[in-house]
Amino acid sequence: MIDQLINKIKKTEAPIVVGLDPTMKFVPEHIKKQAFAEYGETGKGAAQAVWLYNKAIIDAVYDLIPAVKPQIAMYEQFGVEGLITFQKTVEYCKEKGLVVIGDIKRGDIGSTSEAYAVGHLGKVQVGSTWCRGFDEDFVTVNPYLGSDGVKPFIKVCQEEKKGIFVLVKTSNPSSGEFQDRLVRCGTKEEEGTDRPLYEIVGEQVAAWGSECMGDSYSYVGAVVGATYPEQGRILREIMPKAYILVPGYGAQGGKGADLVHFFNQDGLGAIINSSRGIIAAYQQEQYAQYGAQNFADASRAAVLAMKEDIAQALAARG
Repeated sequence: MIDQLINKIKKTEAPIVVGLDPTMKFVPEHIKKQAFAEYGETGKGAAQAVWLYNKAIIDAVYDLIPAVKPQIAMYEQFGVEGLITFQKTVEYCKEKGLVVIGDIKRGDIGSTSEAYAVGHLGKVQVGSTWCRGFDEDFVTVNPYLGSDGVKPFIKVCQEEKKGIFVLVKTSNPSSGEFQDRLVRCGTKEEEGTDRPLYEIVGEQVAAWGSECMGDSYSYVGAVVGATYPEQGRILREIMPKAYILVPGYGAQGGKGADLVHFFNQDGLGAIINSSRGIIAAYQQEQYAQYGAQNFADASRAAVLAMKEDIAQALAARG
């Protein structure tokens, strides 16, 4: 699947993933009115509104981008009906030829992590048949529990030729409370050296990735926030074969000029996420002319602007 993602990035010339992270404040009133008329102001009505909203955005941008990243919490908040919309969204994106990165941030002890991996990337035996759960192409994984929580995902990735993105240095402001903590290293080569925790996690990502390589990049990638470009430069060197999923572009402050260190010299190695900067573009001043009725057109314009911003930054790097 990593090879498929890379091929789609090359084809679209857009190392961009659109985060499908809907909240009700992003959904235009006319969409909510339509959904509530059918199902009422209920969890099912909200889920239907999200589905109509997602579908319109997907239809507007699918030909411009290689991938989408639905954040499962935004669907779980509406209960079972929300999860049904999550699965419908995954399936519809695949119909449109998009690679789907499930932003689930799972990670637990062995058997539980195995169940998460099977539910999102693999298949489970039910009697004499095999059933698939959400069936994303990639998922995000929290490594805080160590190898016990990550290796079940790697096993499924090897079986299914799918992938994961391990949280290494996240884009949120408080990420440094733990991720930047200095850790005393115990190897002979580094004895007595204090290093940030994110570097140690990055090295482990590189080691895990060496076990399942695609043609040129590993099935094990990393999440590194656009809001920390210097850390991105360091981690790019530590993880040369890991694809980096980069959140934090746009609404969180990241811009094209911050991103160049996340890419390798081949122009590959990173895919940049924008969520509300694209899906709620119509609420931004620069796209206000589209209005709520044409929210999907505003999303398309935002994707095109993001694509140009990244291209210019990479061209300036030389």
